[in-house]
Amino acid sequence: MPYNTNRTLTVGKFRGSSNSPTLGTTKRTMQTWNSFRYLYGSSIPGGFAFKRPWEGGHGNQSQHYAGVAFDVGQRLTNAERNRMRNLAISSDMWSYVEPAYLTPTWVHFDKRFGSPACGTAGYPLLRQRSISNYVLIAQDDLNTLGFRTGGLDGIFGTQTKNAVTSYQRSRGLSADGIVGCNTWRSLQEDVVGTGRTSTTID
Repeated sequence: MPYNTNRTLTVGKFRGSSNSPTLGTTKRTMQTWNSFRYLYGSSIPGGFAFKRPWEGGHGNQSQHYAGVAFDVGQRLTNAERNRMRNLAISSDMWSYVEPAYLTPTWVHFDKRFGSPACGTAGYPLLRQRSISNYVLIAQDDLNTLGFRTGGLDGIFGTQTKNAVTSYQRSRGLSADGIVGCNTWRSLQEDVVGTGRTSTTID
């Protein structure tokens, strides 16, 4: 994996059950993984980290689609999982650590960033000139639905804005070319778990 030290995270481990030939994450996420793995002091048994929205398997605005989330420790004991979860919380390295009552048989932590467009969780508002892995999610959604963005590059350029506007018009949304709360909800509801289409690109 790029930016991973000492092969503590392989592509296969990061990919998990995803069948996508294209993976996405951030340098910040990999650096946090490296630091946390060093602090933990031993191998972190993984489950999965990445999925593309059309593959599904997570909630509509899951950080797994952004490539910044990890579900680990499925083969650990409850005591071992609690130790890892508590260390993740006390280290203050991760943006979010899921409480044990939500993930009792694994540990979820992620390195999300940006202010959510909807409430207190989810993806940030995107507009022209935004650059991030969240733009990549929107581009993946749009292309899968047949609204061409000119590629998957994480850069919100003119083609992506035009695709967003066309999509918004087709769904009766405000056609402002901005991916805000309502557009995110609509895109993810339309795409998550639907599978690859003829217009999905890698």
